[in-house]
Amino acid sequence: MAAATTPPHGPLSGVRVLELAGIGPGPFAAMLLADLGADVVRVDRPGGPGLGIDPAQDLTNRGKRSVVVDLKDPDGPARVRDLAERADILVEGYRPGVAERLGVGPGDCHARNPALVYGRMTGWGQRGPLAQRAGHDIGYVAVTGALGLIGDPDRPPPAPANLLGDYAGGSLYLVVGVLAALQHARATGTGQVVDAAIVDGTAHLTAMIHGMLAAGAWQDRRGANLLDGGCPFYGTYETADGRHIAVGALEQRFYDEFMTLLGLPDLAPARQDPARWGELREAVAARFRTRTRDEWTAVFEGSDACVAPVLSLREAPRHPHLAARGTFTDHGGTPQPAPAPRFSATPTAVRGGPALPGADTAAVARDWDVPRLTDQQPRTHKRKATP
Repeated sequence: MAAATTPPHGPLSGVRVLELAGIGPGPFAAMLLADLGADVVRVDRPGGPGLGIDPAQDLTNRGKRSVVVDLKDPDGPARVRDLAERADILVEGYRPGVAERLGVGPGDCHARNPALVYGRMTGWGQRGPLAQRAGHDIGYVAVTGALGLIGDPDRPPPAPANLLGDYAGGSLYLVVGVLAALQHARATGTGQVVDAAIVDGTAHLTAMIHGMLAAGAWQDRRGANLLDGGCPFYGTYETADGRHIAVGALEQRFYDEFMTLLGLPDLAPARQDPARWGELREAVAARFRTRTRDEWTAVFEGSDACVAPVLSLREAPRHPHLAARGTFTDHGGTPQPAPAPRFSATPTAVRGGPALPGADTAAVARDWDVPRLTDQQPRTHKRKATP
């Protein structure tokens, strides 16, 4: 049986979002909107998006509802336009021009709903020499200079998962953009297109570093600066058990406490002389290798030395601070990050598990008053009752 209408919850309660299914930053942006209380309807394609995991485990689709529409069917685009007419925000992540060819581009949708905020999520953006080229997170962050900031200067830059480009430079900027445009639409009755390019957002994230570079306070190379591992009191170290500790003792008073608890107070003056940073780094590294990660965590417990254990994904939910705050939650038996940020008057929560393709067609057709959705629908997944 399809899920009932999601109860009001969160500051975006009452906002309708239409998501044209894709992978990566588009779904994550729509998940964030759902976390904040929006009614997000995902338009899945027959056969799914090809992510390669069970849809029931795809947490980027939590809290959403799903319908299945084949945009290559003669009636498919009309069904999507019916939904767009009743939406506040639309999110799509096709290559430039694809939505237009399918009949669900901004012109088609604005003809039915002039106030619609049409959010476009791409890597390269809607225009430019690379706009039509394929790409992934690592390439987008590479050309912005952000990837070149990361890693050991004697090794190639590491791949930062897809957190820096897809989600930080992409999803979060799309969400900021569509919410700003929604504010404008509600004030004026006029929607617009939001062109969220991962290269733009990721470049924007480096604003502070560009300022430091212009001021002569940053060298344009890896491992030579205050925040990129260049100094020995801001970085990571291996412990006796092969795990790691993170150190961020930048300010003098925090550094002094760090060196005292580490057991190297006599070497503390080396901070003031970059020529001695190599010596300082070797001593700190040797000291950390004398105990396990958890032993060092206990040493620095309760201090302002700015030292933290480097935890794995499975360990993180058990960290005492994160557990106390409820930073992670368990929904339907799956541990996962809780919605963020937090609101005093309109609290958020994980309101439902991942949307199963097509499981909510009847409910969405009723709630959004789009009867055409139930005509000749393809086979769908059956949604299990939420525990």
